[in-house]
Amino acid sequence: MTAASHLRAFQALELALRLGSLKAAAEALAITPAAVGQRIKALEDFLGLELMVRGRSGLAPSPSLTDAMPSLTRAFRDLELVSEILNMQRGHEIRIAVDPDFSELWLAPRLPRIKAALPNSVISLSHTNEPHHALKADCTIRFGAASRGEDLLFTDYILPVSSPENERRISVLSKRDRLEGFPLLHVDAYRNDPSCPGWPGWVKAHKMRRTAPDRGIRFELVGSALHAVMADAGLALCGLGLIAGQLEDGTLSAPFGIGVGSWTSHGYVARFRAESLNRPQVRRFREWLLAEGDATRSHLTALTAQ
Repeated sequence: MTAASHLRAFQALELALRLGSLKAAAEALAITPAAVGQRIKALEDFLGLELMVRGRSGLAPSPSLTDAMPSLTRAFRDLELVSEILNMQRGHEIRIAVDPDFSELWLAPRLPRIKAALPNSVISLSHTNEPHHALKADCTIRFGAASRGEDLLFTDYILPVSSPENERRISVLSKRDRLEGFPLLHVDAYRNDPSCPGWPGWVKAHKMRRTAPDRGIRFELVGSALHAVMADAGLALCGLGLIAGQLEDGTLSAPFGIGVGSWTSHGYVARFRAESLNRPQVRRFREWLLAEGDATRSHLTALTAQ
């Protein structure tokens, strides 16, 4: 075995031991604590050694790892130093690892405004669900609960959306019966937010008649579900913050109005690497991003107050 063949596992191990928990290591790597544990377990299985134990003060190296721990720590500190040196030579490039829905539906329409605000910067985008997002990004944007050190851009407002044609089809029915027998599309992007009801909760809250509201096609991403909505495949529950423009230009419809939605408890949050904020262009991007997030929040507040 070469060290490089298990580099990600060694990285997870070193971070978990240095930071004292799988959760802290997961936040640093932008993955789940379970994924950190799996990487470490795979390395332990390969070596046939226990590498980490849990003590009263947190995680600690096992006796098998004790002698090698200083070398492991030094190796990753050296890698971080190399990364920082090279990072300073990147000129005007800003690397962003971003939630795919946020990238497609919120960020992409604003790219001309980014270019105008940062004319000499090069924006490099990757998605947080792709393997290469683990490369150190200057900024990571995701949907979830905000943690310490992260900027909350905005919470979203979830409501039913349809194509204009499907709104026309169901509008001839009584409001209570408009969903009965009609295809419902389910978006899993919001599943970890306790405030998002999904179709069963929404149907119950609004006293609609709908047999088996939990059935239908499931989509991992909002964007994929919206393509199906626009193809007249059914109705979906999704965030107004991502689709306000499509509602306003008539590409999408809100068949039950704006007032039937609910606010998310999670939101779109951004985390910037502290060392990246030493670079003026990254600071300017953060200022632009926060201003745009504030504008979206204000727009949503105005729309939902009508």
